Amino acid sequence: MNELFQVAAELQNVCRGQQWRFCFIGGVALQRWGEPRVTQDVDLSLLTGFGTEGSYIDILLQKFPPRIAEAAQFAQQHRVLLLKSASGVGIDIALGGTSFEESVVSRATEFEFLPKLSLLTCSAEDLIVLKAFADRARDWADIEGIISRQGDRLDWHYVEEQLQPLVELKEEPEIIKRLQTLRG
Repeated sequence: MNELFQVAAELQNVCRGQQWRFCFIGGVALQRWGEPRVTQDVDLSLLTGFGTEGSYIDILLQKFPPRIAEAAQFAQQHRVLLLKSASGVGIDIALGGTSFEESVVSRATEFEFLPKLSLLTCSAEDLIVLKAFADRARDWADIEGIISRQGDRLDWHYVEEQLQPLVELKEEPEIIKRLQTLRG
């Protein structure tokens, strides 16, 4: 796990050096808000906007090797840049541009994972929204862990307000119902 945090710190240093707006999502944020589990990669939301992604991609590809051939083209098409650290840890960078992604980054806060190693992570509520929208079995297990650990501190109004338009876009209203069931 320490290696994962070190890779995240290296990526954070690159983003801060470029004065980019970003935050960690996924497994790193889960270590802060939910039930910790082994995670194999570092997930980051990077605000690139629309139309300027190429300059971000070029800089990141100079700092980290790609995990796939034609990584830049894949990132432009799918809005996810797949990289790896020198030690082989996977790095998934979501190229953000929506108002929700802007909100996720704006609401992010620092958390000290190890002595003298703080990372900027999304809020617990934003992590729930991201995981519910992804709608995978392990994401629902992660959401249960966040609910269990955070309890009454969660802002459910915010979660539903952010998730509703996303599930409408995805045309999967059952996601809201499943989340309400988990919430109890």
